[in-house]
Amino acid sequence: MADSSTEAMERLQPSRQMMTARQRAWRSFSSNRTALVGLVLIGFLILIALAAPIVAPHDPLAQSAVNRLESPSADHWFGRDQYGRDIMSRVMYGARIALVVGIASVAFGGALGTLMGVVAGFKGGRTETVLMRITDVLLAFPDLITGLLILAVLGAGMWKMIFAIGITIAPRFARIAYGATLSIKEMDYIMAARAVGVKDVRMLGLHVIPNMLGDILVLGSLWMASAIRLEASLSFIGLGVSPPTATWGQMIRDGTHQLAVQPWFAFAPGIALLIAVFAFNLAGDGLRDALDPRAQT
Repeated sequence: MADSSTEAMERLQPSRQMMTARQRAWRSFSSNRTALVGLVLIGFLILIALAAPIVAPHDPLAQSAVNRLESPSADHWFGRDQYGRDIMSRVMYGARIALVVGIASVAFGGALGTLMGVVAGFKGGRTETVLMRITDVLLAFPDLITGLLILAVLGAGMWKMIFAIGITIAPRFARIAYGATLSIKEMDYIMAARAVGVKDVRMLGLHVIPNMLGDILVLGSLWMASAIRLEASLSFIGLGVSPPTATWGQMIRDGTHQLAVQPWFAFAPGIALLIAVFAFNLAGDGLRDALDPRAQT
C-alpha cells in the first residue's frame, strides 16, 4: 500500500513542479509594483478602446465649423480640433487603432521572426546563412526607415502599416529564436528524440518552440510599446490610417500647427501615447524579471 502511494506521489511530482514554477513567476510579477501599474494601465487602455462607442461623449467624426478650435470646457474636456470635432472622443477611438496595430504587428512580426530564427538555428548550413544575412540587412536600418521604405512601396493603410511594422520587428524575434534554438538543439532530450526517429517538424513543435516561448513572450510585450510608437510616427508623417479615422499620431501632427495658441490640441493624444508606451514597458520589464530563471533563483 505504501509503495503504491509513493508511486502516485512520484507521478504527481512533475505537475506539482510545473505549477510551482508558474506560481513562482506570478508571485514575482505580482510583487513588482511597477509591473502591476503597467498591467492596470494596459487594462484601462483596452477597456477604453473596447467601450469607446459607449463611453465617448461625442461622435469622433461630427464636425462643427462654428466651434472649431474651441477651448476645453465642461462639455468638451479637451476642446475641439480644427474641424470642430471633440478631441477627447477622438483620443478614445484612437486607442483602438493603436492597440489593433500594436497587437497585430507584434503577432505577425513575432511569428515570422520566430519561424526564421528557429529554422535557421535548427537546420544550419546554407539555410542558416541566407536567413541570418536577411536578418542582418533588416537590422542595419532604423525601425522608422524600414517602415517608411515598405509603406513607400505599398502605400498608406492600416493593414499595410501592420505588415510594415511586422517586417520591421521580425529580425529582433529572429535573433532571439536563433540563439535559443542553437542552445536547445544540443540538449539531451533533443538528441534522444533524434535517436528514436522523431521528425523535425514534430520536434520543433513539441520540444524547441515551447521551450523558448517565455523569451518570445517577454520580447513581444516589450515591442508592443515600440509598435505603438511606430504606428504614431508613421501616422504623424501621413502614412498611417487615412483620415478622418482618429489616430494619435495624426492628431499630434494636426496639433503641432496650433501648438503656440492651443496646446491642448496636441497635449491629449501625446499624453495618451505616453501612457500606452509607458504601460507596456513597465509590464514587459516585470514579465522579463518574472520569467528570468536567474532572477527567480
